[in-house]
Amino acid sequence: MEKRLNANHLKIIAIIAMTIDHIADLLYPSFPAKPLPIAMHIIGRLTAPIMWFFIAEGYHHTRDVKKYLLRLGIFAIISHFAYCFAFGLDFVPFRSGVFNQTSVMYPLFVAVLVLWLQDTEIKGMSNVIKNILIFILIWTSFPADWSCIAVLAIIGIHRNRGNLNKQTLIMMMWVLLYAAISFFFVNKTYGIVSLFAFLVYPFMKQYNGERGKAGWLKWFFYIYYPAHLVIIGVLRIMMYGNVSILF
Repeated sequence: MEKRLNANHLKIIAIIAMTIDHIADLLYPSFPAKPLPIAMHIIGRLTAPIMWFFIAEGYHHTRDVKKYLLRLGIFAIISHFAYCFAFGLDFVPFRSGVFNQTSVMYPLFVAVLVLWLQDTEIKGMSNVIKNILIFILIWTSFPADWSCIAVLAIIGIHRNRGNLNKQTLIMMMWVLLYAAISFFFVNKTYGIVSLFAFLVYPFMKQYNGERGKAGWLKWFFYIYYPAHLVIIGVLRIMMYGNVSILF
């Protein structure tokens, strides 16, 4: 069967799903167990796996890992403030809790950094020191959206490039762990809904390996993420005042 979706198509699906997910956060704060917001959040579960897949692909194809890391790092910083503003979180991490203290952009940055460290021999750095550094880096993403799971899923996706079934299986193993932790320590409904990330599989099955002709969309995807969060934040303040709307 002909595969009809290129990278741009899948990324557009991801940002549409993400927007629906965040609109649900705005209209139905604290992740209530009601049919409509749950349906919207289930659609939103398509976003993270697609992002993880293309971060791994981006690392594989990039001609300059350092520039890729710089770009991700800059957008992680910008997105931190946009994310906190969108959902009414303190800009200083850990003042309001442990979970969801920054956006998913930070784990994406960490994932590429970890992959680079794993694949690069650094003069004067032993494997023991490198593995300790990698361990610490992965754990620094614990307070972020999707936590360390985003980093570990990207590593698994990268290491099994070309085998979608195995990529999906490894991803869902990490998602299951994330869902269990979320169920017991964050929000039960959120934990259950997280498992619907498996719905990405039929979409990824249609990926034809092509980037797509609209090269300008690469920057659109980067810019859209913090921009739409700022809009969510403005609407949040207009609707509820300056209060948190997550959990």
